[in-house]
Amino acid sequence: MTTAPPEDQRRLLEVQALDTRLQQLAHKRTSLPSIARIAELDAQISDLSTSLVASRTAVSDLKRELTKAEGDVEQVRTRAARDQTRLDSGQVGAKDAQALVGELASLARRQEVLEEVELGVMERLEAHEDALAKLDAANDELLAAKAAVVVERDAELAQIDAEVATVTAARAQAVEGLDAGLVTLYDRLRAQLGGLGAAVLSGRRCEGCRLELNPSDVEIIKAKSPDQVARCEECSRILVRLDA
Repeated sequence: MTTAPPEDQRRLLEVQALDTRLQQLAHKRTSLPSIARIAELDAQISDLSTSLVASRTAVSDLKRELTKAEGDVEQVRTRAARDQTRLDSGQVGAKDAQALVGELASLARRQEVLEEVELGVMERLEAHEDALAKLDAANDELLAAKAAVVVERDAELAQIDAEVATVTAARAQAVEGLDAGLVTLYDRLRAQLGGLGAAVLSGRRCEGCRLELNPSDVEIIKAKSPDQVARCEECSRILVRLDA
C-alpha cells in the first residue's frame, strides 16, 4: 500500500495538469496546419519536378535538333554559293556549266526541304520553351508559397517551444519535494494510461476514466486514512480525495 501526505496527493493534481499541457503541446507541435501545408506543397513541387525535367529535356533535345537543322541548311547554302561563284566566273566549260545549273536547282530544292524542317523544329522549340516558362513560373510560385509557410511554421514552433520550456520549469518546481514513492507510482501509471496517472474522485466518479464507482468501493476509499493513496478500481489511476 502506497502512502503519501495528503497535501502531496493534492499537489499531484497540479503536476498532472502540467503534464497534460505538455502532452497537448507535443501533439500541437506535430499537428500544425502549416506542417500539413508544407507536406502538400512538397508533393506538388515533387510532381512538378517530373514535368520540369521532361520539359527541359525536350527543350534541350530540340535545341540540338535545331542546331543540326541549321547546319544542314548552311551546308547546302555554302555549296550553292560555291557553285554559283564558279558558274558566275565564266571559267567553266558549257558541259560543266550545265552540270552546275542542274546541281544549283537540286540544291535549291534540298534547301527548301531543309528550311521547312528547320522551321518545324523552331516552331516546336518555341512551343516547348513557352511550356517550360509556365512550368518554371509555377515552380517558383510553389517554392515561394512553401518559403512563406516555413516561416509561419517556424514561428509557431518557436512559440510552442517557449511554452514547453515554461511548463517544464513549472513542472519541475511542482514535483519538487513530493513524496518519491508517490511520484514514481504516478509516472508509471501515466506512462501506462495515456498520460493520465492521477485524477480527482468527484463523488462516486473517477475523473480519469469518467466512470461511476460502486458504492462499496467508494466506502472503502473513504475509509482509508488520508495518507493512504487510493486507486480507481476501474482504471487503476491514483484517486485524489480533495476532502481527505
